[in-house]
Amino acid sequence: MSAVSTPPTAPAPARRDAEATKAAILKAARHLLARHAHADITLKAVAERAGVSPPLILKYFGNKDALFARVMSFESDADALLDAHLDELGRHMVRHVLVSQSRQGADPLLRIVFAPLHGEQGDILRANFRTQVTERLTARLTGPDAGLRAELAVANLLGLGVMYGIARGTRVRGTALEEIVDRYAPAVQAHLAPGGGTPRP
Repeated sequence: MSAVSTPPTAPAPARRDAEATKAAILKAARHLLARHAHADITLKAVAERAGVSPPLILKYFGNKDALFARVMSFESDADALLDAHLDELGRHMVRHVLVSQSRQGADPLLRIVFAPLHGEQGDILRANFRTQVTERLTARLTGPDAGLRAELAVANLLGLGVMYGIARGTRVRGTALEEIVDRYAPAVQAHLAPGGGTPRP
């Protein structure tokens, strides 16, 4: 009589748990980086906020420098921010900032606001922001002054993010999200169009 064989159990749940744990660690590290100097943040503090043990952080990320290299990257944030056709990009970016703030409690792009807190690490944050966000947006634009227009569009977004998430403007936060998008997106989109933002005589 042949032995009954059973198919191997799928490891997907374990992988999902690992991804969820990594995401929690990164979220905790981002939270702390937005409030404390890089040098003052310990793996123990990250672990406590994430609800994991410090050895688990070492297992997934290797060491503090490797963890914060991931935290200081804007690569995946830029993927989400720029995920729209150019004609609709201003509206998409404004909505992305507001949704990140209102539903997730944080906008990863706002990490750049805290660069002055972090010394040499702040220089890395700035360099990553330039190459991964503003230069990537610049590459999508046509017409003159693409780099300037990209920086002005991103400046608009950061201003909105600061008012909503850091200054916590009561009127901005008390207004329906789509109304803010309707009011604010045209100013951002104007910089994205060729000749956008050019003063008229």
